[in-house]
Amino acid sequence: MEAVKIIFLLVPLCFLEVADATGINPCCHYPCQNKGICVNIGKEDYECDCTRTGYYGVNCSLPSFWSQIHTFLKPSRSFVHHMLTHYKWFWDILSGISFIRDSIMRHVLTERSNLIPSPPTYNSDYNYLSWEGYANVSYFTRLLPPVPKDCPTHAGTVGYKDLPDAKQFAEEFLLRRKFIPDPQGTNVMFAFFAQHFTHQFFRTDFDRGPGFTKALGHGVDLTHIYGYSLERQHQLRLFKDGKLKYQVVNGEVVPPSVKDAPIKMKYPKSLPEEKRLAFGHDLFGLVPGLMLYATVWLREHNRVCDILKKEHPTWSDEQLFQTTRLILTGETIKIVIEDYVQHLSGYHFKLTFNPELLFSEHFQYRNRIAVEFDHLYHWHPLMPDSFIVKGQEFPYEEFLFNTDILLNFGVEALVESFSKQRSGRIGGGKNIHKNILHVAIGVIEHGRQLRLQPFNQYRKWFGLTPYKSFQELTGETEIAAQLEKLYGHIDAVEFYPALMLERPYQDATFGESMVEMGAPFSLKGLLGNPICSPDYWKPSTFGGKTGFDIVNTATLEKLVCLNVKKCPYVAFRVPYDIESKDHTKIYPGQVRDCFV
Repeated sequence: MEAVKIIFLLVPLCFLEVADATGINPCCHYPCQNKGICVNIGKEDYECDCTRTGYYGVNCSLPSFWSQIHTFLKPSRSFVHHMLTHYKWFWDILSGISFIRDSIMRHVLTERSNLIPSPPTYNSDYNYLSWEGYANVSYFTRLLPPVPKDCPTHAGTVGYKDLPDAKQFAEEFLLRRKFIPDPQGTNVMFAFFAQHFTHQFFRTDFDRGPGFTKALGHGVDLTHIYGYSLERQHQLRLFKDGKLKYQVVNGEVVPPSVKDAPIKMKYPKSLPEEKRLAFGHDLFGLVPGLMLYATVWLREHNRVCDILKKEHPTWSDEQLFQTTRLILTGETIKIVIEDYVQHLSGYHFKLTFNPELLFSEHFQYRNRIAVEFDHLYHWHPLMPDSFIVKGQEFPYEEFLFNTDILLNFGVEALVESFSKQRSGRIGGGKNIHKNILHVAIGVIEHGRQLRLQPFNQYRKWFGLTPYKSFQELTGETEIAAQLEKLYGHIDAVEFYPALMLERPYQDATFGESMVEMGAPFSLKGLLGNPICSPDYWKPSTFGGKTGFDIVNTATLEKLVCLNVKKCPYVAFRVPYDIESKDHTKIYPGQVRDCFV
């Protein structure tokens, strides 16, 4: 047994460029395979805990009989993705047969969700199981523990001791030279939805460090609509009929001003007070896209309150408010799965939101946001070079903190314009606008601060084959050669940079890793919401059949069209008849029914 350990430990030494093997923490070599856990024994020895991995042996590398059968029968991820994104006629037939559709959807949900540990395992200060790591929700959780501090390189033992400068790296590999449109036809409406939706649970507490979060709800709790504290919520509420405060400007219902809802918002001092709108999230005054969604949800909340008030005239303001919040939570999850994720996946199989599919499964209705999910979701390449509203172009300098765009153009114009403007491709690199490149630089620096394990270790965790070369990662030779000079070995490449530079699927927004890593986090977070549990998922939770029907029939189009005077073109992809060299301009003659 000891001989096997010695042989294994010698294997990575051919890649070690910074230190002698003597005295190195053996866990820096990642000796334990197939999710086995490395435990230090003494100063230079280790053992692998292979419990419930389906593997055994010194390094958890020997499969059990059933693991061999499962591996043999299981199709590759690339094959499954190919099947789901091709043969539309086949998936149309299956989607029409309810018991087959439900069986496939149940398999998708369970297989994806089981990849995310629940309860959580690690955080940024504890690379072993601890009560603090479990109970302290002010931490982001961690899928993989941090690289041990006593390892000779950032990646463990491979690669160079010094990492490339984050700013220079971003400018070389991530900065946009020319806008690269998303080949799936994804639009700016989608980009702003992603931003507004994730801001409720991605709230890094930079005062404490990048491993901490201010979003203690760790999931879909609509704090971006209702405020992240009870005090903020009360300032936003009307305390009549369950409704939220609002004002009417140019005949349109919009959020209240900070004068009427005195909460802390992040606006520049130069912005007049009367133009400062109050939102649940203190950063939603940043761009009109976030203001747009906040306005639509405000209107939806008050619309649902009117419906519930009519049906339950004896209900108190508090019950109307709380029940409406649950309804909007359900609407959000349904729209995210059936519109947002459906578009993002590119799958021809129709995804459905049906919590009952998991009622017979072992499923925990509690979620914790992982720091890897937070880093993975920095999709800033989606943003275009400028923003077009009713044919008028706004560069970033004129778009930021410009509440006049919402107040003067109105919701209908913004929805139609954002739905018809193409967003950028996320994967493949070199597509982040210069005005927001600093965010990507920050993510790289935070990943190093958090000592995230290298990219290939995450590939292994999610059951993906580790990349063997930089060419295999990027799908070309020029960038691959540059990366090799910077990192020295493919197993040393960092998590976020690799996600951004990975070769995208053909005609897709990004590559394999983003899909296979992002989906489990997303689906676990959505279906782990308490409203999806057996005790909550029933009509009475939502005020009876009427409220339950609002949840079960929600779509992006209904959300918008039930809250505007005239229904605009609304979707997460541009209409098929838009033709433009740079895919950013709006042309006349576009009709809303061209979207299928």
